Order: sequence, then C-alpha cells, then structure tokens
Amino acid sequence: MDLRKLKTLIDLVSESNVSELEITEAEGKVRIVKGGPAMVQQYVPVAAPVPMATAAAPAAAAAAELPAPAALPGHVVKSPMVGTFYRAPSPGAKPFVEVGSQVKEGDTLCIIEAMKILNEIEADKAGTVTRVLCENGQAVEYGQPLFVIE
Repeated sequence: MDLRKLKTLIDLVSESNVSELEITEAEGKVRIVKGGPAMVQQYVPVAAPVPMATAAAPAAAAAAELPAPAALPGHVVKSPMVGTFYRAPSPGAKPFVEVGSQVKEGDTLCIIEAMKILNEIEADKAGTVTRVLCENGQAVEYGQPLFVIE
C-alpha cells in the first residue's frame, strides 16, 4: 500500500467517528485504531492465497483419483464456482439426484455453497445420471467435474 493512500486513511479515521479501520489488500493488511491523540498503525504482509484443493487434503486426494473430464464417457457437468458441494437441500433430506435418475434440462442436481449463498446447479442436458463424482460436504473447485449424464 502506498504512503499517500495510508495517509488518506489515517486522516479519514481521525476526522470521523470511526474508532477502528482495517483494510486488507493483496500486498498486506493495515489496521488503524483511534486511541486519543496518537494512532496505532499495523502492517501485516499477507501470504499468497492457497488454492482450496491444496488446503483441503481429502478433497485433493479425491480429485486426484478421478479421471480427467475428457476420459469420462457422457456429458460432464462441471462446477461453475468454488464452494462446498451438497447433494440435498438440507441435512438428512433426500438427494436431488442419484445414479440412475432421469433428469431434464433445468432440473436441480445439487447445491454449491459459496460465501454463505446456496447456488442451485442445474442440469444443462437431459439424460440419465450415471456418476456422482463428489461427496456431500466436499470442497469443489471451479471447473471440477460433478456429475456425468448420458
């Protein structure tokens, strides 16, 4: 973070009713706390983000065991985002689809939770679900195969 930006932030905090401000950017994190006449500033460098698959060893191991999407027969439905894969609308509920389920285009296959938002993933092709490639509650990456529809 450049010095001018930091000075502007300090001025904003000192002139406002805000007692504490924390900003996180790619280069690091700055925390400004208003405490009487003096201000405390802290700069903490932020490490490079770790991809979700390497952060979750079980998910990485499961993904490593799966064949490449091109090697899977049929139409592969891939994850449109990074998040947590759920097969059912709620814990204990019946899954949206099972192996052998007939689906139409637009039918809900699963839910991917990303940033506390539940996103329904729909079939983009009609057919029969022949494989479910993720476990319930598993972390998934963008483009990761979820289902095979034939």
